[in-house]
Amino acid sequence: MSAQTDPADLPGVTKEHTPAPDAARLPGPRGGQAHKDGHGGGSSEGKVLNVFSHGVLVIWGLLVTMPLLWAVVSSFKDDSEIFGSPWGLPSVLHFENWSRAWDKANMGQYFLNSLIVVGGSLIGTMLLGSMAAYVLARFDFPGNRFLYFLFVGGMGFPVILALVPLFFVMKNMALLDTYHGLILVYIAYSLPFTVFFLSGFFRTLPTSVAEAALIDGASHTRTFFQVMLPMAKPGLISVGIFNFLGQWNQYLLPTVLNVGEPDKKMLTQGLVALAVSQGYKGDWSGLFAGLTIAMLPVLAAYIIFQRQVVAGLTAGALK
Repeated sequence: MSAQTDPADLPGVTKEHTPAPDAARLPGPRGGQAHKDGHGGGSSEGKVLNVFSHGVLVIWGLLVTMPLLWAVVSSFKDDSEIFGSPWGLPSVLHFENWSRAWDKANMGQYFLNSLIVVGGSLIGTMLLGSMAAYVLARFDFPGNRFLYFLFVGGMGFPVILALVPLFFVMKNMALLDTYHGLILVYIAYSLPFTVFFLSGFFRTLPTSVAEAALIDGASHTRTFFQVMLPMAKPGLISVGIFNFLGQWNQYLLPTVLNVGEPDKKMLTQGLVALAVSQGYKGDWSGLFAGLTIAMLPVLAAYIIFQRQVVAGLTAGALK
């Protein structure tokens, strides 16, 4: 066999199994350059974009957290330290600022009023909103789409346009300056967003589970409360947090509908009154203490349920 014999001509060797020449297997300058041009540029662009996005997030986080931390730190200072060293730490923790805001500024009563109203309205909103969203998402009947878009349209209706007629309706029904009156108004205010959010979430849940429960003899009510509602827990927690934030920070509605008895004011009304009175008195430390008291429930709710909020917001996209 001469040195010029082709390996494919040997017995038992096919062209498919013919090994490639070494020169063809070795990456040449042209192949390495193509690899560099194809992936090197994208990798560098991805790194630049990653650094830029992280930088934006860090700046945004500082813009959000720094005012909150500054308010909390200032609530433990006295007035001279607030103006003398506004960015420094307090030399002594003045807990009397909190007690003065809680007792003398009546923040404790306002806090309790907001807790009663927001607690009752949140329960009613979640109960009614989840039932309405489940029916609109899982049942077909005449007028289904009309009712759904009616709720969606309610999200875009300006509340300020309804204040005057709402005031007279509440007055005629003897609901002004009452806890249950504000609870009903808060429920009506929060229902459109709740139905819109939960109806989309209920559509992502598997229908086979509900069908299996109905085959086993469960009624629609039992299927909803014992099967579908527990499965919608992430969505319920997410929309519950958003409703809690909106209702806890609500100022316009209680200002119009809760103007009679001072002892029934909401926390937001109390903060405005505290800002006016403490501004004249020069008790800025008490004002920061009252502001921190109002912020704590919102911060605590989000810190405790932050994982559930993210899970509820991304559940529809992941399924």
